[in-house]
Amino acid sequence: MTASTQKSHFPTVKKYSEACERNRAPILEVLRRVFANSRRVLEIGSGTGQHAAYFAPALPHLVWQASDVAENLPDIREWVSDPPPIELDADKPWPALDVDAVFSANTCHIVSWPQVERLFAGIGRLRPEVFALYGPFNYNGRHTSESNARFDAMLRGRDPASGLRDAEAIVALAERHGMKFAEDNAMPANNRLLIFRRPA
Repeated sequence: MTASTQKSHFPTVKKYSEACERNRAPILEVLRRVFANSRRVLEIGSGTGQHAAYFAPALPHLVWQASDVAENLPDIREWVSDPPPIELDADKPWPALDVDAVFSANTCHIVSWPQVERLFAGIGRLRPEVFALYGPFNYNGRHTSESNARFDAMLRGRDPASGLRDAEAIVALAERHGMKFAEDNAMPANNRLLIFRRPA
């Protein structure tokens, strides 16, 4: 029996995020509206791939392009394959992409602030009509809940460069790269879905 034959007896276990299951329906409700006129969406930081697997069939007028750092692509491929996920790393040159919308969930608090800046610069170069950013944010320099404060402390304890970002700093960064703040949508578990648009 070959190694490849042996491997077939042990099916790959998909990586699974409980949070994705909980937040996907409220996010989709907003995306149906803000991506109504979009045709090709880049998802940055697709993680497990669950969002892409859920949103793509629910938004059939879109081509949903999942992306992440190279090490996460095998996990994403367990959830989505058409189109195949692509490598996108804020610290590396971006691939040439033709998209008119961008979505990203739970990314800005995981990476460092310089990486957030490079992320927004890359999105600005893509010139999407709409950018939807999901996650927990601080407002006026303060946490919006005790759970967010605990989450922030956990993140910073693990990596001092990470942590919840101030919504005001995110808005200013987006505007610096040609994206105008349009909406702030409340989401479950003290998260938000921020919407930015490119001025006509």
